[in-house]
Amino acid sequence: MSIERILDPRLRDRIVTAEAAAALIQPGETVAMSGFTGSGYPKAVPMALAHRIEATHQAGQPFQIKLMTGASTAPELDGALAKADGIALRMPFQTDPDARQRINAGTLDYIDIHLSHVAQHVWFGFYGDIDTAVIEVSAIREDGALVPSTSIGNNKTWLDLAKKVIIEVNEWQPANIDGMHDIYYGTALPPERKPIPLVAAGERIGQTTLRCDPDKIVAVVRTNGPDRNSPFAPADETSRLIAGHLIEFLQHEVAKGRLPANLLPLQSGVGNIPNAVLAGLADSGFRELEAFTEVIQDGMLDLLKSGVLRHASCTGFALSPDANEEFKRNIDFYRERIIMRTQEISNHPELVRRLGCIGMNGMIEVDLYGNVNSTHVMGSRIMNGIGGSGDFARNGFLSAFLSPSTAKNGTISAIVPMVSHVDHTEHDVSVIVTEQGLADLRGLTPKQRAQQVIAQCAHPDYRAQLQDYFDRACRDSYGKHTPHLLPEALSWHQRWLDSGTMQAASPGAA
Repeated sequence: MSIERILDPRLRDRIVTAEAAAALIQPGETVAMSGFTGSGYPKAVPMALAHRIEATHQAGQPFQIKLMTGASTAPELDGALAKADGIALRMPFQTDPDARQRINAGTLDYIDIHLSHVAQHVWFGFYGDIDTAVIEVSAIREDGALVPSTSIGNNKTWLDLAKKVIIEVNEWQPANIDGMHDIYYGTALPPERKPIPLVAAGERIGQTTLRCDPDKIVAVVRTNGPDRNSPFAPADETSRLIAGHLIEFLQHEVAKGRLPANLLPLQSGVGNIPNAVLAGLADSGFRELEAFTEVIQDGMLDLLKSGVLRHASCTGFALSPDANEEFKRNIDFYRERIIMRTQEISNHPELVRRLGCIGMNGMIEVDLYGNVNSTHVMGSRIMNGIGGSGDFARNGFLSAFLSPSTAKNGTISAIVPMVSHVDHTEHDVSVIVTEQGLADLRGLTPKQRAQQVIAQCAHPDYRAQLQDYFDRACRDSYGKHTPHLLPEALSWHQRWLDSGTMQAASPGAA
């Protein structure tokens, strides 16, 4: 027998179908929805809204909304609304292929910003008013308090600012998740801002529920659907090599006394390579670790279960189907070790700097001097977005960017003379890691960084080509501090667009 999840009698009268709730959203509205990396997003109302938008379009009438979330969501939200041509503007992060295609075709406007900035920007009205919030929760208590589900993201801000609120109560989410969350209501806007009293990743400083004026809640929808559960590929040789180089470096830093034996709080991006790094940490003898990150994926659950990781602080999950079942099956165990926070806390620069986080994130490409592009293919096609990588790169104690040295069957080098788009400047990048090796860029001049990146990280098929460019730039460039040959600096990208490969016919070819 299922447990009743809607306990506030005032809200039981507002239980409606997803279709009835979607009918409350009007064309042109700014709609803020829950969801972070495929967890905790509304499952039914977005689908119903997409169907309504399609029907409206078929009747020859326009219907689009401006859509805000915590981060990426899932096909039932981003995908359905994008396919229906129902999104005029999307922010702050996405990974959906249909939305991406429309963004790169120029038919869907997209604002890609640091995740730590979203709440403050919305509070100051940079994107206008929020008309409707659609938020998934796992339960509503008798007093109207909202028990979050598997992500928090920007939900606190959406509930505070939205003119009207639609709540989805998802009975698929584990009821015992109640108590895992830490919602801090002590933030304020300048000039009233006070220090955030969090000094350890495992501390709690807030309450376990979200609050919302019940008079703003116009509809409650019962749902029972899973989060987006994407399986991770088994670690391949490239991922294992990248993980091995980074772990060897961390062991070296411990031996040098620059890191404690249990490291510093870990932040990890989502994907197979970060997952391989997490697995390697357990095999390398590290113990008593902590995580202060955005997302918990399979590898962190494994570390918690084995006792390697003491606490993990996050704002959402990105779990495979098997890991999700493990999480639900042992929810009581994980509730004592996982702390879920709002996005403005999980990514807050003050906390990242105070805790001294070790950031581990993916990249598309890096140039000779350590500038990283993590968002754009060939400089103009958005892949996903910057997400929270910049929050940790700029403010963490150590910022590592990880990638295979080549892509597209070796036709693209991840190490290029100049990146085609800059997300993280050379000043924010500590370490570059590929399967070829690791370049520690700390304390080096630009020209010293270039030699390290070429020697340690570049694929052998591109190493001579990079060295030739660098040697000629040192000789012929306008300035010699950061040598570049401007006519050639982006020629590798143009060569790939023209011929399908970045490899030159011979060294020295533009």
